[in-house]
Amino acid sequence: MPKKILQKYFPNPQTIKDNQSLKFLGDKIHEPNLWHLNRRSVSRAFMVGVFFAFMPMPFQMVAAAIVGIWVNSNLPISIGLVWISNPITIPPIFYFTYKVGTVILGLPTRSFQIELSMEWVMTELGAIWQPLLLGSLICGVLFSAMGYVGMRLFWRWHVVHNWKKRQLKRQQAHH
Repeated sequence: MPKKILQKYFPNPQTIKDNQSLKFLGDKIHEPNLWHLNRRSVSRAFMVGVFFAFMPMPFQMVAAAIVGIWVNSNLPISIGLVWISNPITIPPIFYFTYKVGTVILGLPTRSFQIELSMEWVMTELGAIWQPLLLGSLICGVLFSAMGYVGMRLFWRWHVVHNWKKRQLKRQQAHH
């Protein structure tokens, strides 16, 4: 894993631990897995971050941080992965999750013209919230599980690959 590269961009754990606004977390913020890069904390971080990236809610990063602390995942990765859904990707992601929800609920897909007004937003949300939420939950669970398993498999492959490379170097050094 490119640990040194990632750690270069991660915030300093001590700075975060000393942050006065996070004192309510108590000793939980000092848990090493929240800051270390290891197979378990990184795969859990993928699970948490990807799940909340699919949730149509405000403060996704805060939710990812709280759940990340609760499940002992790498906090910077948990929070960073929420940015899968960003201002550019939100429309296609949520349209996809809406379509998934309509298929599961057996509802027709609504066609609509986008208007930039609060009245339009409230009217449309009132009409689409159920399929959007259901589709988001299903996609969040599915893609976060894929992220978790994928990261575990990638980590294992990477360790085995490096082990074989070291083994080959040792064999070549003996000849």
